[in-house]
Amino acid sequence: QVQLVESGGGLVQAGDSLRLSCAASGRLFSMYGMGWARQAPGKENEFVAAVSRSGGSTYYADSVKGRFTISRDNAKRTVYLQMNSLKPEDTALYRCAAAETSWNQVPPPGGFGSWGQGTQVTVSS
Repeated sequence: QVQLVESGGGLVQAGDSLRLSCAASGRLFSMYGMGWARQAPGKENEFVAAVSRSGGSTYYADSVKGRFTISRDNAKRTVYLQMNSLKPEDTALYRCAAAETSWNQVPPPGGFGSWGQGTQVTVSS
């Protein structure tokens, strides 16, 4: 099992940027594909980005494509979500997740077994 702790959320204005971090401990970080999901009050959980174990394959939801970038540093056991051009509709609790996958596979949304507690992102208009 891997433990995940997110950080970097906050209150920003529309158009600003934030970088979320997710630090992992426990089993080998490089064994896991990683992802970020978000959930706003009254809305369903939405997977916004995922990255393979190698870092070479990524997935983005259409709602964030071109604005968000997921990356990972296996030596630091950390996955990042760079969020640019933030919009009020990006307001949500952002959680990172881990999935055991093959080296270059992007984990499917249903494949994540470990989750962090989340970090709140609030974007004002």
